Amino acid sequence: MKTTETPAPLPAESGGPVSKVDLPVSKPGRRKKEGGVLNVFSHGVLVVWAIMVVLPLLWAVMTSFKNDSSIFGSPWALPDRLHFENWARAWTDANMSDYFLNTVLVVGGSLIGTLVLGSMAAYVLARFDFPGNRFIYYLFIGGMSFPIMLALVPLFYVVNNMGLLNTIHGLILVYIAYSLPFTVFFLTAFFRTLPTSVAEAAFVDGASHTRTFFQIMLPMAKPGLISVGIFNFLGQWNQYMLPTVLNTDPDKKVLTQGLVQLAVSQGYKGDWSGLFAGLVMAMLPVLGAYIVFQRQVVQGLTAGALK
Repeated sequence: MKTTETPAPLPAESGGPVSKVDLPVSKPGRRKKEGGVLNVFSHGVLVVWAIMVVLPLLWAVMTSFKNDSSIFGSPWALPDRLHFENWARAWTDANMSDYFLNTVLVVGGSLIGTLVLGSMAAYVLARFDFPGNRFIYYLFIGGMSFPIMLALVPLFYVVNNMGLLNTIHGLILVYIAYSLPFTVFFLTAFFRTLPTSVAEAAFVDGASHTRTFFQIMLPMAKPGLISVGIFNFLGQWNQYMLPTVLNTDPDKKVLTQGLVQLAVSQGYKGDWSGLFAGLVMAMLPVLGAYIVFQRQVVQGLTAGALK
C-alpha cells in the first residue's frame, strides 16, 4: 500500500509558508506558574492592606467598650464586659448628640444642594454646545486645584459681611461651593456616556428640557449620583478646617469640632473610654454609608468604561 508523504514546508527565509510546527509555542505550565505567583503576591498585598485598615477600626470599637484601667492595663485584650455607659456618657455629658445633629443638618443640606446644582450644571456642560462651554468647564476644574487654605481669610470676611457667620445655612452654602468643582467634573464625564437617543425621543414627544432632565436623564445617572454623593459625604462629614474658621458658636459646632474638644477635655479628665466611644460614634455613619452603597459606588466608577 502506498502512502502519500506530505512535503516538508519551506523555511521562512525562502519566502514559503511557515508551518505551525515551526512557530514558537509557549509552555502552558510556565504561564500557569507565573500567573499563580502573581495571584499569590496580589492576594498577599490585599490581605496585608485589609489588616492595616480593619485592625485599627476593630481596636477602636473594642476599646470603646472598656473602662480606663483596662485600656492601659490590657490594651489588646477583649473587654471584661460591655461598658455601654461609655457611649451614654459621651452622648450626653460630652454633647455628642448636639454635635451629631448639627453635622446631620449641615451635611444633609449641603449634600442635597451639591447634587442638585452639580447635576444641572454638569448636564448642560455635557449636552449643550454654547460659547464659553469649555471655559466654564475649565473654571470648575481650576476650582479643584485651588487650595482651600488660601481662601480661608477672604472667605471669612465674605461670609461675615453676608451675615452668615456662625450659622448652619452659611456653613451649608460654603460646603456646596467647596464640593461643586469635583461634582461637576465627575458628573460631566458621566453624562457624556449616557445615550442621546433617549433624550431625543423625549424631545420628539414634546417633553421640555426640564422634564427631560429630571424625569429621564437624572434617573439614568443614578449610579454616578450615588458615587459622587458618597465622596462628597465623606469629605463633608470629615471636614474640620472650614467649620473651625466659619463656625465658632459652641452651640452650632459640628462633629469634627466636638471630637477635638472631647479629646482635649477627656484627655485632662482621663476619660479615655468616653473619648473612644465618641470616636466610634463619628466613624459609624461613614462606615455604614459606604457598606450600604459600595456596589453603587463601583458601578458609578466603572459605568463610563463599560459603555
